[in-house]
Amino acid sequence: MSKHDFAVIGKGVKRKDGPKKVKGEHEFADDIQFPLMLHGRIKRSDIAHGRIVKIDTSRAEALAGVKAVLVGAEAPIKYGIVPQVPTEYALAHQKVRFHGEPVAAVAAVDAETAEKALDLIEIEYEPLPAYTTPEEAMAEGATKIHEDNRFPGNIAYQADQNFGDVDEALRNSHYVLEKTFRTSYVNHVFMEPHCAVSKFDTNGELFIWSTTQVPHYLHRTLSKVLEMEMNQIHVKVTGVGGGFGGKGETSNNELISALLARKAGRPVKVAYSRKEVFLQHRGRHPIEMKLKVGVDEEGRITAIDYDGIMDGGAYGGWGLVILFYTAAMLHLPYDVKNVRFNARRIYTNKPTCGAMRGLGGVQPRFALESLLDQIAVDIGMNPYDLKKKNAIGLKHTTVSGQQVRHSEFRKCLDQAVELSGYKEKHGKLPFGKGIGLAGGYYISGTAYTLYMAYKPHSSAMIRVDTEAGVTVYCGATDIGQGSDTVLGMMAAEKFGLPFESIHVVSGDTSLAPFDLGTFASRVTVAAGSAVCKAADNILAKVMPVAAIQLGVRPEQLEARGGKIYSVYEPAKQIEFWKVIEKYIDAHGPLTATGDYTPPRRTGDFKGANIGHSPTYGFSAQCTEVDVDIETGEIRVVRVTEAGDCGQPINPVAVEGQVEGSIMMGMGQALFEELKVGKDGRLLNPSLHDYKIPTTADLPELKTTFVESYDPESPFGAKEAGEGPIQPVIPAIFNAVYDAIGVRFTEMPITPEKVLKALDEKKKQEENN
Repeated sequence: MSKHDFAVIGKGVKRKDGPKKVKGEHEFADDIQFPLMLHGRIKRSDIAHGRIVKIDTSRAEALAGVKAVLVGAEAPIKYGIVPQVPTEYALAHQKVRFHGEPVAAVAAVDAETAEKALDLIEIEYEPLPAYTTPEEAMAEGATKIHEDNRFPGNIAYQADQNFGDVDEALRNSHYVLEKTFRTSYVNHVFMEPHCAVSKFDTNGELFIWSTTQVPHYLHRTLSKVLEMEMNQIHVKVTGVGGGFGGKGETSNNELISALLARKAGRPVKVAYSRKEVFLQHRGRHPIEMKLKVGVDEEGRITAIDYDGIMDGGAYGGWGLVILFYTAAMLHLPYDVKNVRFNARRIYTNKPTCGAMRGLGGVQPRFALESLLDQIAVDIGMNPYDLKKKNAIGLKHTTVSGQQVRHSEFRKCLDQAVELSGYKEKHGKLPFGKGIGLAGGYYISGTAYTLYMAYKPHSSAMIRVDTEAGVTVYCGATDIGQGSDTVLGMMAAEKFGLPFESIHVVSGDTSLAPFDLGTFASRVTVAAGSAVCKAADNILAKVMPVAAIQLGVRPEQLEARGGKIYSVYEPAKQIEFWKVIEKYIDAHGPLTATGDYTPPRRTGDFKGANIGHSPTYGFSAQCTEVDVDIETGEIRVVRVTEAGDCGQPINPVAVEGQVEGSIMMGMGQALFEELKVGKDGRLLNPSLHDYKIPTTADLPELKTTFVESYDPESPFGAKEAGEGPIQPVIPAIFNAVYDAIGVRFTEMPITPEKVLKALDEKKKQEENN
């Protein structure tokens, strides 16, 4: 927390959309209905890899109630969230690359008819070898999954970065430890499945209502695939029941609904089942990481050497970006001078991996924090002392050129350790009980767009009038995280008005000015900066009017408590709305815009643009576990988190983000893993078989904020939604090691793995 005196910021307001959601009144995409609306369904591949020889849709087209049938040849234009390397189609074109890939689609008068029509579509394939692991896909002689891939075999992308002299630093190290870590294939499991409704008006303009996180990038993709001008397309984001990155790129159902609507001449809704959500996927990349770390006699990190293989699934998606984010996020929040990163992202015949909460950071954080914990134990140091010794200071520039303008990571470590009693408990609890420590960080937005452009990343417009009040227009998307509330609070603080009087219009490309969307924890800093600038421009217009009324200079005026007053003579004051009325009487409508572009930084190495951010949030966590040595069950009993999110704008929402991060990380650490058969079929694509944490697994949570304020951010704020997930998994793994003396290096830690490891440990001890 900071010591700044705010009227609205930091007060924990109630979200305006909360009551509507509780009452079931909030509108989501699946709630939208139009007269004569059709229901779209998707025919999916029943093989994992093969050429499409023939598609016969005649029987489906002849079925009563079917209004349109679509195949890939009707949408042959490739697209991708990284437009320089498009790899995907709305429907499979000439070839299928994973089991369950969309191949054809139907629009019919009802869902039942559409389902019947799918069964009538006949598809003939020429099967090709299916590869479900990177090892299979990289084997000599393996069939290329993408024939036009510019890298050898099935390597989608590769990254090599080298800073300092890693080999020399390792040779001169006091102690070097190397281990291999493996992460699992996991899904976001947001509550609301993807849904899109498309409708063309009589002028041929497209209106689409969707659950997307990125209306701008969806807008661009629709324009490309449908070959329409962007000004003929209108994207409207409905209520979003969670995204976590999984709705952070165009999904097939959005394109299919638009293509079917154009072909049928009627509105079309395409909503996914839960199984289809798993097939769309875009979850976290499984990575095999070989990590080597050296330290000197005092425990300072001398070098990090990383070699990784990422399982990317069938298509590109966010993969190129995530590959280089993994490189950028390897060494922070520690000061490391020698770093080598070598990694490849591999195509496999599985649903595509993509952006998931904390993209690029969760996997290397797991490996590094686990290895540092073990190094500390091996050299006789407390892990806290080792991590504190290596933690970056208030300002820092990494060896790769990332500029951290503000960090309170050391405070995070101190506060988490003190509140949890870590130093008193670590290594001293009874067998089966343990405590683990880990740190992490995350970006607060990116430095570049995903395509070459120099326009502002966020824009905002504010309209103030005596009838409608204050309305903030911004293209950023509220996906459930409460960004509309944050932007409204910022405007309220600027104008000295209650939050309840501010209206926010967001996520509509026809109404709101340009914004890149909701990803990379960018909205608070980027869109917040744009809103604050627009508010300042409004005040610059009205303060001279107030100054004349009060007989003072404009620069000595401040807005607070519904009034504008002199900071030197508070008795000289006037009602805010009276000033607005006088301004409009004299000058007409009162509007202003604001925009924000982050600092553009780069370097002279491959991937140098990726990883930079205006500012960074930090987190440290101490986690306590109980391990049942009879059943192998691990129970997380307590998590103490200390976060540096700058000034929390809405502390209640920040706490929710932190707690959600902890629960999501727990799932990947202990339960979650998508299983894939040898034929490429998903074996557990349902919430009955894919296990996630529930309230029964909820530990005692103590989330705290360290005193922090970034003076270059809007109201001192930084990210809070993705940094807290970074330490979750390694803190659990380190706690398990403290509890039973077994170092696990592969997710998830299931009871079966625990029992097997305890048995092996017992045999080893008996042999010694």
